[in-house]
Amino acid sequence: MKCQKCDKLATFHITDLSGDQLLALHLCAECVKEYLQPDETPPPAAKVVSNVISKQLKLEQTTEELAELDHKECPVCGISFYEFRQGGRLGCPNDYVFFANELEPLLNNVHGSVEHVGKKPMRGPHDTQPQTELIKLRREMKDAVDREDYELASELRDRIKSVEGESQP
Repeated sequence: MKCQKCDKLATFHITDLSGDQLLALHLCAECVKEYLQPDETPPPAAKVVSNVISKQLKLEQTTEELAELDHKECPVCGISFYEFRQGGRLGCPNDYVFFANELEPLLNNVHGSVEHVGKKPMRGPHDTQPQTELIKLRREMKDAVDREDYELASELRDRIKSVEGESQP
């Protein structure tokens, strides 16, 4: 949809319910700034809309920042932030630590907190370190096989077996 004031792509869709009329606006980012900061003092309802959209404009990331963030990869499992954004799933427990700065606002927005307050499984691993180690070793072994470094792959296989043996009761 195009902006109602210019021919750019409309990224903001404002529905103003103040008064007797329903006002629907479709504006680009530049025209929204002009709409929200007119010469005269805006009425209180427009101030609320203005604050919400201003916050959204501040949260918008530039394409360069987003591209840089999308290429950031977890050193353990190798998932990129782009893959997380597309699939909605992280690759390993280490991702919560590695992508903490990017995930914190998202978790706050969705759940209202960054701390888990629900139930936890009675069974299952409480220490994720062995799982993280296994993920990392398996990834390294796959990379070694792809490079045809079979000696390193066999060493990694043996380390995987020893970690799996230690983690089982």
